[in-house]
Amino acid sequence: MKLRSKLYLSFCIMIVLPVALCCCAVYMIFCLQKESISETYNVDGKIVLENLYSPITIYGRMTDNIYEELIEKAEESPKSFNNGQYIREVNQSLRDCLSCLVIRKNGIITYSSVDDISAGELLAMLPEYDENSNTSDVGVYKGGEHQKLIKQIDFQDDDNNTYSVFIVTSLKQVIPQIKVFVFQVIMAILAILILTGVLLSIWVYRSMLRPLNRLKLATDNIKNGNMDFEMPKNTNDEFGEVFNDFEEMRVILKKTSEDKLKSDAEEKELIRNISHDLKTPLTAIKGYVEGILDGVADTPEKQEKYLRTIANKANDMSKLIDELTIYSRLDANRVPYSFTKLNVKGYFDDCCDEIQTELEASGIELDYKYHAGNDVFIVADPEQLKRVINNIISNSVKYMADRKGHISIDVFDEGEYVHIIMADNGKGIECKDLPHIFERFYRTDSSRNSKQGGSGIGLAIVKKIIEDHKGKIWAESVEGEGTTMHLNLHKYEEESSYPCIEDKHIDLGTLKR
Repeated sequence: MKLRSKLYLSFCIMIVLPVALCCCAVYMIFCLQKESISETYNVDGKIVLENLYSPITIYGRMTDNIYEELIEKAEESPKSFNNGQYIREVNQSLRDCLSCLVIRKNGIITYSSVDDISAGELLAMLPEYDENSNTSDVGVYKGGEHQKLIKQIDFQDDDNNTYSVFIVTSLKQVIPQIKVFVFQVIMAILAILILTGVLLSIWVYRSMLRPLNRLKLATDNIKNGNMDFEMPKNTNDEFGEVFNDFEEMRVILKKTSEDKLKSDAEEKELIRNISHDLKTPLTAIKGYVEGILDGVADTPEKQEKYLRTIANKANDMSKLIDELTIYSRLDANRVPYSFTKLNVKGYFDDCCDEIQTELEASGIELDYKYHAGNDVFIVADPEQLKRVINNIISNSVKYMADRKGHISIDVFDEGEYVHIIMADNGKGIECKDLPHIFERFYRTDSSRNSKQGGSGIGLAIVKKIIEDHKGKIWAESVEGEGTTMHLNLHKYEEESSYPCIEDKHIDLGTLKR
């Protein structure tokens, strides 16, 4: 459930549930107190329900039974109202019904249990004796400062004494059951509000605060560098979306951290490699220089040999530094490619002519065959593509076997691609090393002898350049027989759009290796 829906639902529950529960509680409490009033005052429960809005009616009904008993007593034994014991018993019964007894004999009040009004005010309030109607089944309401409901019984005894017996009920008092009812209603409402608040708080805690606590725990883990935790699964709400985004962020941060550790390790390895690969030619240069200075090279032939060796070692160092520089730029995507529409046949013909001259000087045979048409074009950076070819050729030369070297280059037209195959008869690559040869700083020869030295990033540069050309490269090798490199480059298509393309002739002699 969405967070917005939860808030809307909680608002509805906050309004509807307390109201519904309060209504139920009020009804139940009213029923209980109605039964209590009915049993205590001998009043029909239906009358209580119908006249709840008119308490004066209920007060009148509460003394009906005593009133009828007093009428019977007045008819059967009028002089009983001179009996103090009987009067006290009647008064106690009226007290239980929240009323008082007043007896007036011959115009003089002989007994009164009314204590909230003076005798004079009470006498003035009481109705006069009515000889025509000695009873009244309807109470008389007396307002003013002292609000009273008065029931009157008028009669005479055998000695012609006139009596007026009054049942006086104060209307300013509250029935005890009503007080209990109000108190219980207030307590029930408070209990319902508290219960509703607690339940809603628990629900809000479970649905909102707990996810927030999980997020806080996750941020603490990230702050402490722990990326191995996993965000818990959550329901399909806003928190669930945040959890998913947070989990994606954690995975990215973990990968970034792992990549950084790997990069740091590779940089350390690079430093070790550079230290070794620079130290080796520097040591040789230093030795030959000292040989010249000390007069060891005492003939022109030896001096020429020493100087040629020094030049070769310096050239090796220059190539190593060059290779590291170009890779750092490629890795940071700071090399501005100059993509050009190239005629495949013209480009590879020129390129292989130059390579053949160099390989012949090293005693290595080059077999170049072009199997595609004359009008096949590709879009490539000629300088960077030549770097790819030279790196692969130099790698083949470096790991050439003791037998006579042989390198072949074949170019094929394969539909959307131009397929270049470059094979040698070197010592080959072991199966365990083959999947890793394009990784940075990976070397199949851990001995790092001077003949097969290098930074270990030559093929990594090759792969990076081919990938930047949207091409593909892979290798096949048989140990002891040789290695074959496969390159796929996209052919030029007229209807496709290529950024920054120049259609011009490329003079490969102007390109630096």
